[in-house]
Amino acid sequence: MSSIRLFILGSLAERGPMHGHGLLQLAEEEHIDEWTDFAGSAVYGAMKRLASEGLITEDRIEKLGNYPERQFYRISDEGNTALHALRSQGLSEIVIKPDPLNLALARLDPERLDDLPAILGERLDRLRTTFEASEHHLAEIKKYLTVAETWSMGHQLSRWKSEIDWHEQLLTALPDIIADEKSRKESH
Repeated sequence: MSSIRLFILGSLAERGPMHGHGLLQLAEEEHIDEWTDFAGSAVYGAMKRLASEGLITEDRIEKLGNYPERQFYRISDEGNTALHALRSQGLSEIVIKPDPLNLALARLDPERLDDLPAILGERLDRLRTTFEASEHHLAEIKKYLTVAETWSMGHQLSRWKSEIDWHEQLLTALPDIIADEKSRKESH
């Protein structure tokens, strides 16, 4: 499932023909990088790929004042078909990506076990800071969001909260983890 393709095709279907800079501004306005898996700066490259696949087509070129000419694109019939599939896929697919923490935790450095509480405590602090900033941001912009957008951002907050809860449990379990690692090191 490609979130950026869904964003571009969905935006063109909803708003009509747009140019790359307009899509970039929309991505920035919606703070897309905070609640999706792509940065707004990726819009231009994705538009080129969509155009080469025939999912978007050139609509017109406009030049306003001293601004450079801008190529407007519209969604094609094939793009509408792809958009329908992307929406269905996005709603039905479950994506939870592996966290490198899991492998690092399974392959701890036996010489640095005593550093774990500080390292993981700092990680937990960063998670809490991110959660609080996201929660504050949502409260500030909620009046501008649709009900569906509010739920989308709330989903991300739930994921951050779940990470915080898990990390708190991990910190509680660290003495047992460290003791187990040290006893295994001694037995080898």
